[in-house]
Amino acid sequence: MQPSDDITHLLDAAGRGDDAAWRRLVDLVYPDLKRLARSSRRNRDGQTLDTTALVHECYLKLSQADGAPRDRGHLLSLAVRIMRQLLVDHARERLALKRGGDAARVPLDDDVPSVVGQSEQMLEIDAALRQLARVEPRQAAVFECRFFGGFNDAETADALGISPRTAHRDWDAARAWLAARL
Repeated sequence: MQPSDDITHLLDAAGRGDDAAWRRLVDLVYPDLKRLARSSRRNRDGQTLDTTALVHECYLKLSQADGAPRDRGHLLSLAVRIMRQLLVDHARERLALKRGGDAARVPLDDDVPSVVGQSEQMLEIDAALRQLARVEPRQAAVFECRFFGGFNDAETADALGISPRTAHRDWDAARAWLAARL
């Protein structure tokens, strides 16, 4: 049995409530989740949400999600979306601290301006990506997989059920659209 077939089988069993299948599935995809978390955090030094914390938060959200992913690609695309949401929520919290919320916990050091700038940039990207999703949902999904998940064309195509050529075209179009908006 191919690893992707094994993952699909485990997803089916986990969707039927088999906790052992869910634990085995997590063991199989944990390295992929770590890779996705590292890609999601790329160029975001200074964040307090580290790779392991991001993976564990993602795992919790996946385990609580309604409906089971249909295959490995779908599982990983859901993981990327969850990681994006977690990073955006984290950025919002960081900006709330900047604006005086829970002010006692804000450190006074040189890293604060860069972290705040990264948080603002994350929120700008998220807002633009939500706008793109309203007009071109597939392009937004491709951008999310590529930018937040570090997927290549083939992985993006597999995750979204499209051809690699379409994934590449949508990636180019989404980047151009977002560049014009940011």
